[in-house]
Amino acid sequence: MASSKPHSDPEAKADFQSDAKGMGELFDLDEAVLRAQGREAQLGRSFSWFGALGLAFSIVNSWLTYAACFGVAYSYGGGQIAVFSPIISALTQWIMLQGVSELASAFPSSGGQYHFTYIVAPDGWKNITAFIVGAINVVAWWINTASGTIYTAISAFGICQFMLPDFVGTQWQVYLCYLLLIVLTLLPLFFIPQRQIESFTKASMFLSILGFVLVVIVCLVMGRGHYRPSNLVEYQSTSGWSPGPGWLLGIGNGEYAFAAAGACVHIAEEIPQPSRKIPLVINMTILIGVLTLVPWIIAMTCVLEDMKAIQESFLPSLELFYQATGSKAASVFLQVYLTILYYCMSASVDHLRCVNSLLACVPSQWITSSRMTWAFSRDNGLPFSDYWQKVDEKRAIPVRALLLSASFCAIYGLLYIASTQAFNSIINTAVLMLNITYTVPQGILATCGRHRLPSRYYNLGIWGYGVNIFSVLWLILSGIFFCFPTSNPPTIGNMNYNSVVLCGIVGLISFCWLERRKKFSGPIIDWETLNVTQAAT
Repeated sequence: MASSKPHSDPEAKADFQSDAKGMGELFDLDEAVLRAQGREAQLGRSFSWFGALGLAFSIVNSWLTYAACFGVAYSYGGGQIAVFSPIISALTQWIMLQGVSELASAFPSSGGQYHFTYIVAPDGWKNITAFIVGAINVVAWWINTASGTIYTAISAFGICQFMLPDFVGTQWQVYLCYLLLIVLTLLPLFFIPQRQIESFTKASMFLSILGFVLVVIVCLVMGRGHYRPSNLVEYQSTSGWSPGPGWLLGIGNGEYAFAAAGACVHIAEEIPQPSRKIPLVINMTILIGVLTLVPWIIAMTCVLEDMKAIQESFLPSLELFYQATGSKAASVFLQVYLTILYYCMSASVDHLRCVNSLLACVPSQWITSSRMTWAFSRDNGLPFSDYWQKVDEKRAIPVRALLLSASFCAIYGLLYIASTQAFNSIINTAVLMLNITYTVPQGILATCGRHRLPSRYYNLGIWGYGVNIFSVLWLILSGIFFCFPTSNPPTIGNMNYNSVVLCGIVGLISFCWLERRKKFSGPIIDWETLNVTQAAT
């Protein structure tokens, strides 16, 4: 590897810019930046900025994601925590993602966090730290996929129980529905034409915003006459936790609505000027998420009548719609629409990236999981990597990596059978593991020096150390309360399985490292070319 300390030569920069201008279309600065990181372009720059934003928004869908877990927030402290904790969650994730945006601007590639880690880590620690981050990132997206899919199954059973009071769905029946949904959400990946990729990203964003407007208007109009603004500040806990832990748990719960915004770094090889566009897309995604989630939860909290019923409901969103509208037909319609949105975001949008033969920026479902599996295998990060990294020539998608992701999700979903509170544990695990991958390279910069970064468009400057240190401290704090049980005192039924799952994952990664330690390797960086090309862009 070249010098580990970046540098920039003004004369070389001027010559490079002159050469680039003279060669016109034959010279692509984006591809030069990628080659300087030891990678050759395998994907076309097929996404416009708006198309990338559409895909990014379909990944996060903050209001829709929060609709899957806001009932837990109510149990921690009523409307007070459910309404205000996601605002703090958005702020903490935004700060953490500023560090990710800077790294993505400096080293734009589909490898993402493990790629950043390898580059900035000290010599002698590069392989093992990058491997750990890469493996955690792969598993994090597998778990994230499982969380979205299992909520769709829970939503379907919740509708059945609501319409048929005598129907009682067992946990194993929900799991079987979950397996069916895995199959159903995989099917579109094989049938949607590639030419429709960007159209689907834009359509997904439109459908989500339409759903947001529809839900808010219907609930406010049909709920007029019994608005209760006092719900917004009322503290009503049924979890058994005092206000302090309740607020921390509520903030952690809210992070589920924003954590996936960092997945945008994985489309760096498919969008023009990624050093500029990726940070912009990440920040716009967080902004749109806040502008949809906050009005949604405020409106929903103002129209609810029985907080306790929502806290104890099998499907809190459906109970909330019923309290707001007073109509079974209207509430079921709204819940069905939400369920369809979940399916679409995990299936059709997912396909968007796969049909382009590489799983880059993923919605919160299959795409990122399969994309990360494929990318990590490309760097020999998984056992039998030669097998998983193959791309199906006929379908132009990484089918084997996709099926590996689906297999993990099928096994991981068994956790739901163990506990009715397991969905919340799954959410916490996904957020915590994603934040670990966001934070490790920032922690290295904070301790080893930010001089390790080359020239870049998105430069945090004097705020850099503050952002990096905050990310580390917040990870430590959030990592503690993410392992708290959902209720106090803890029982077998409300047990948080995060600590058990994390220990198991650490053991699995350690086993894989023993087998991969002599095979896995990261990129070889040409620092001089990277500095010059980044400056030229």
